[in-house]
Amino acid sequence: MTKAFAYLRVSGKGQVEGDGFTRQLEAIKKFAASSDFRIAKVYREEGVSGTTDWENRPAFSEMMAAMLSNGTRTVLVERLDRCARDLMVQESIIADFRRKGLKIVSVNEPDLCSDDPGRILMRQMLGAFFQYEKTLLVAKLRGARQRIRVRAGRWEGRKPYGTRPGEAELIERMKTLRRQGTAVDKIAATLNAQGAKPRAGDKWYATSVYRILKTAGAV
Repeated sequence: MTKAFAYLRVSGKGQVEGDGFTRQLEAIKKFAASSDFRIAKVYREEGVSGTTDWENRPAFSEMMAAMLSNGTRTVLVERLDRCARDLMVQESIIADFRRKGLKIVSVNEPDLCSDDPGRILMRQMLGAFFQYEKTLLVAKLRGARQRIRVRAGRWEGRKPYGTRPGEAELIERMKTLRRQGTAVDKIAATLNAQGAKPRAGDKWYATSVYRILKTAGAV
């Protein structure tokens, strides 16, 4: 069987506890079982936009480092829009993978990343559609926020991590571990072992720890 990584992504923090990750992983596992792939590891990108370059995605960057060092050469994604929702970002990632001898497989569109001119055209058309769809969604959300602001006189977004009771102390614990040279995935594992709970969900992940430490200026 061919080893592969599974890459999952949701763009909104509120989607982390939704069914997005579950749906994506189920589709990838079903494809892997029927196509002789063995999923070696699952990487979850939490609350990161699909228009973000991969270098600025903690989970994707960690996955790339692993692929270039351990021999796993294939990434399975549910759809190409989990990889990118910007046409230029999508094509940049695919081209970079090819230069490095790596491969992306979209399990719902398994041959879209081939060199066939017709498939390239279809892939780029879908990429443009994903980008357009993302732009419409952003515009709708912006309009909704503006309507709430007009109605209520103000708009309060989600309060940053560290503003609720106990969160500041947990950030200090993360920073202490980081100063000691502990990797973010090990910090997440330590917090889980100690029974520390995140604001949402049941366990900490490396991407969540990285995001909090980055906001706190500790990475």
